[in-house]
Amino acid sequence: MLLSRRRFHPLTLATLAMALLIAVPVLVIASAVLLPAGETWRHLIDTVLAEYVLNTVWLLCGVAAGVLLLGVTTAWLVSTYRFPGRAVMEWALVLPMAMPAYVIAYAYTDALQFAGPVQGWLRELTGWKAREYWFPEIRSLGGAIALFSLVLYPYVYLTARAAFLQQTQNTLEAARLLGHGTWSRLWRVVLPLARPGIVAGTALAMMETLADFGTVAYFAIPTFSTGIYRAWFSLGDKNAAAQLSACMLLFVAAILLMERASRGRAQVYGNQRRAVAWTLDGARGWLSLAVCLVPVLLGFLVPALMLCRMAFTDGDAQFGPRFVGLVRNSFLLASATALAAVAVALAVGYAARAVNGKRSWLMRGLTRLCGMGYALPGSVIAVGVLVPVARLDNALSAWLQQQFGLSVGLLLTGGIAALVYALLVRFLGVALQTVNAGLGKITPSMDAGARSLGHGPGATLRRVHFPMLRGSLLTAALIVFVDVMKELPATFVMRPFNFDTLAVQAYNLAADERLTEAATASLVIVAVGLLPVILLSRTIRREERH
Repeated sequence: MLLSRRRFHPLTLATLAMALLIAVPVLVIASAVLLPAGETWRHLIDTVLAEYVLNTVWLLCGVAAGVLLLGVTTAWLVSTYRFPGRAVMEWALVLPMAMPAYVIAYAYTDALQFAGPVQGWLRELTGWKAREYWFPEIRSLGGAIALFSLVLYPYVYLTARAAFLQQTQNTLEAARLLGHGTWSRLWRVVLPLARPGIVAGTALAMMETLADFGTVAYFAIPTFSTGIYRAWFSLGDKNAAAQLSACMLLFVAAILLMERASRGRAQVYGNQRRAVAWTLDGARGWLSLAVCLVPVLLGFLVPALMLCRMAFTDGDAQFGPRFVGLVRNSFLLASATALAAVAVALAVGYAARAVNGKRSWLMRGLTRLCGMGYALPGSVIAVGVLVPVARLDNALSAWLQQQFGLSVGLLLTGGIAALVYALLVRFLGVALQTVNAGLGKITPSMDAGARSLGHGPGATLRRVHFPMLRGSLLTAALIVFVDVMKELPATFVMRPFNFDTLAVQAYNLAADERLTEAATASLVIVAVGLLPVILLSRTIRREERH
């Protein structure tokens, strides 16, 4: 659909407005570097800032190594070889995505702590007493790296598997004719060709690690996420929290630049004859199954069983009016954000499709700006939203009191409006990517046909595109819904008084060492998180058939 170039179409103006709203938190945080250094900031520099940087760097490097090892190995096995259980492993390897890092941290802490079942069984078996044996400490930097790797490796698995499946048989045959064996082909041909996809998956895992708050806070690991919360709430200095957030943005920018530099302008061409999968029989086949089964067991099945035991065997399952209220709050927040994200994504995506010509560069830039929130940690977005929204809220309340004598309190931060806005900034990119993928499947000739019948942009969207986009819109809403259910940093910082969610409840109970009581809320979060994983698994199976 061609729009007039003489004036801005309302869709373009709406996209511009949305892009500016998305950019507000980033601009607020970026402007924090211009703030004068206060006493709190100087205190942080002198005492803990170096520790924040060091722990964050070690955490990111460790998780990158872990997800590369697990993701690339499993992707290589299921895409290159046939072995017993391969069909199940193709989709089962995605299951750990349903397990938030802070939930798996609670499960393994309960199982591996001194009073837990694992060490108790070990003492009964050996007769050892306390301090007579060494056992790895799960609540440590190394433990956090291991747990993050177990739940985030599917990002690398999915991108690496897609890259391996795109490589053609001709390429591998040419390498074999040049004298390269199996391992030589892997290191010198297969991995270099798949490098852009592998690095993209690794960058996603690193950004999820950087955005985490629940795990590092529960393990008492000083990072930028925990430092931002401490500066805001414990030290009461919002400027110091904003300056820490600005430092955190440097890590985000470094990860994105790494991914962009690795991708470069590389393009892979080839025919459609996929590489033939080799059959592994006997011990090699069962060993391949065991290698793929380990991350599924440790990243999903074992912690899920631990949570079930904690909730229904060892402790109070926490069902009751309080739990119903938590579920209601969580579903209300997730539903409101999902509906808003889908509506905005549809408007932005359709505007980018409708506008072309000289202004297409503007729409491309605005679309990217709208989707950049997904690269920002929730704690950074929370600070970037709270600072301007709180000022607006106070000014609006004072104006209503002065002009009309109305005492309305805080309209934005006193309810969930500001929280929904922050979550919209955080997850709009997910919805936008899904909606754009659906729009890309609709041929431009349908737009031309609707225009020839006298339909304007609104009528074309309503009568042509919307019926064809229902599946994509439902998928986008589902993904955003689940992401909001699992989101902890932004919700924990910005929730209004007496408005807790399942994620906040699980964290609060775990922080009070009430792990068995935290298991019920954690199980619900995991169960909801399974929905997009099942959808993704079905997509993988359909692609494999074709």
